[in-house]
Amino acid sequence: MDALVLIGTFVVLCLVGMPVAYALGLAAVAAALWMDIPLEAIALKTSDGMDDFPLLAIPFFILAGAIMGEGGMAERIINLAKVFVGFIRGGLALVNLLASTMFGAISGSSVADTASIGSVMIPQMIKAGYPRLFAVNVTISGSLQPLLIPPSHNMVIYSLAAGGTVSIAHLFVGGIIPGLLLGLSLMMLVLIYAYRNDLPKGEVVPLREALRIALDAVWGAITVVIIMGGILSGIFTPTESAAVACVWALFVTMFIYRSYKWSELPLLIGRVVRTVGMVMIMIGFSVAFGYMMALMRIPAHAAEFFTAIASDKYTLLLYINILLLALGTFMDLAPMLLICTPVFLPVIQKFGIDPVHFGIIMIFNLGIGLLTPPVGPTLAVGCAIGKVTMEAVSRSIMLFYIPMLMVLMLITYVPALTLWLPRLLLGN
Repeated sequence: MDALVLIGTFVVLCLVGMPVAYALGLAAVAAALWMDIPLEAIALKTSDGMDDFPLLAIPFFILAGAIMGEGGMAERIINLAKVFVGFIRGGLALVNLLASTMFGAISGSSVADTASIGSVMIPQMIKAGYPRLFAVNVTISGSLQPLLIPPSHNMVIYSLAAGGTVSIAHLFVGGIIPGLLLGLSLMMLVLIYAYRNDLPKGEVVPLREALRIALDAVWGAITVVIIMGGILSGIFTPTESAAVACVWALFVTMFIYRSYKWSELPLLIGRVVRTVGMVMIMIGFSVAFGYMMALMRIPAHAAEFFTAIASDKYTLLLYINILLLALGTFMDLAPMLLICTPVFLPVIQKFGIDPVHFGIIMIFNLGIGLLTPPVGPTLAVGCAIGKVTMEAVSRSIMLFYIPMLMVLMLITYVPALTLWLPRLLLGN
């Protein structure tokens, strides 16, 4: 009955339209009142959930991505991508995907990637003769790469939800190969589609112009070197690298590119503060929600249930993938990570599954939910930019689910794709 009060209150509040963060907090309060637990305990857990040094990486990464995104970095990355693949048949679609790969290493956000790359690429693709729905599908599908390529904010959230027992650095490095694999699989699909439907080709960029474009984009690319180089060399922690990347992004945007006005910076910081505030409130309340779940032994009961129905870890991962794909259609990625990680972590550890491996599976699986109705925030942003309905995109995007699900299965059942690089560069 205790669990029913907690879960039931949360579900009902979500159904009536309450934001997920507040639904988590009120559900925890309702369960505490039902179990006669002092509300001070809920307040303390909420405060403790937000009082964690590694969490500082989130606002710094968000701010660095916002500065580079609004300071013209997206356009420079798109121009650089055109140098490499723009001349191929279907080149603009390939440029879209390659730009998402490169910009994802700065933004760390699927929605930010769609907004930045999509606002430039979708109109260009439509003007060049690409089908409108195809342009939107390419953009939102490519935007899943920032979830896997560092600095993914969701990897920080997963590490926090795991109680800080999973290294953020290992997660960052572990997502590189899966992220690149996703990008390559989408590019193969685009190439096949382009040749079958005779999509237009672009022009080869002259060598002198290509060098100018590369030099113009290299300043922003140094942000990636700062983040990953600092972490891998041991000079910075992930949080410190985020802070340094933020300072570098501000320097490049304001003093090298000079494409953003100082008078507009307070507005940008205000938008970032609102975003960070929503994320931190959700994290704090989710910790309180997780505390109540732990008191009710919900993770332990879940472990017992999955142990009873799954004979081995491969069957277990199949069941969890199916469940997460279903749940991801109804709730955003971050709250699902915060709710499900404490539940599934004891289960996967019983079956000997590496938490880093499972974290990448979980993030990518729930990321697919960002492209599915009825919630689908990335889907909604792409539809708004492309001026198409969610229903039309939901029908036409089915083809793009094929490479996504294939990559999900590869990540799930070939752990080396996730674990080899962290072990090589960072050790166990």
